[in-house]
Amino acid sequence: MKYMTDEKRINQIITFLNSLKISSQRFADIIRRENIPVIQDFNQALTHSSEDKIINYEKLEFFGDAVLRLAASNFIEKKYPQMSVGERSELRAQIVSDEWLTKLGKKIGIEKLIMKGPKAIGDENSKNTIIGEATEALIGALYKCFNSIQEVNLWLDDIWEEDAEILLKAPYKFKAKSILQEWCQSKGFDLPFYKIIEVSKKNGDPKRFSCEIFIRGSKESSAFGKSHKQAEKNAARVLIEKFITIGKI
Repeated sequence: MKYMTDEKRINQIITFLNSLKISSQRFADIIRRENIPVIQDFNQALTHSSEDKIINYEKLEFFGDAVLRLAASNFIEKKYPQMSVGERSELRAQIVSDEWLTKLGKKIGIEKLIMKGPKAIGDENSKNTIIGEATEALIGALYKCFNSIQEVNLWLDDIWEEDAEILLKAPYKFKAKSILQEWCQSKGFDLPFYKIIEVSKKNGDPKRFSCEIFIRGSKESSAFGKSHKQAEKNAARVLIEKFITIGKI
């Protein structure tokens, strides 16, 4: 692979990586020495396929997906050792979700580092998707530095601890469909009916799918999502919040 020679880009990436405040001396040493092969990996993690069809973040994103799930499992094992396997799966699904990755990417300001081609730059519908994907690729590149999840956990554990506490205090935010199903069963009702309508053909459009929830034939809530699953989750969350407000739950 041809290594980077653009000093401005190298300095931008080093400054960005330092801003993550990862409390690892060996990571700090690598960045301080301006290790070009390592910086090249991070540059690849911050490059969209519309900018470079060969050297882009797609492979690192795929790799980062597995790394993220392992690091999250490691965090949950350390923080919540008494949690059941089912509860662990539900919590992990939230702290590695596309929405969570996009939120993290915005928090660290990754968008200003992502190199995109003209078509992607002008596509507002794909903006959040690209932020989330690049963030996942960044995690893959961080693992690749040392073939270890140590730095990933050093970076993400504090963030996960805060997010997990919020989720566990309001479990309906991440398992609304299960709670809604249990509520219907406790009332002797049939299970909720989810009606999905595709309202857009654009990939990544947060309002691509509309979901309406019917209980006993009555429409109770609706919401949008970029996928069937997300639209269903959002509509269920809206309904649970409604039921809590009016005292049904």
